[in-house]
Amino acid sequence: MDGKVRSRIQIGALVDIVLKKDQPTGKLTRGHVKRILTKSPTHPHGIKVMLEEEDQVGRVQNIVEE
Repeated sequence: MDGKVRSRIQIGALVDIVLKKDQPTGKLTRGHVKRILTKSPTHPHGIKVMLEEEDQVGRVQNIVEE
């Protein structure tokens, strides 16, 4: 599932995000959602979240089915 709809993303979900520094290359970082930072219900580039791992912040590209 893609990460453009806020209601699909839950705290603790396993997701792939693209960090700001990795936007040019599209490199993905996998981790569990600690906080959802985007307030709007949708975002065309992905919902912005903070991961539990090292408090990394980026936009959700994929929600990983565990």
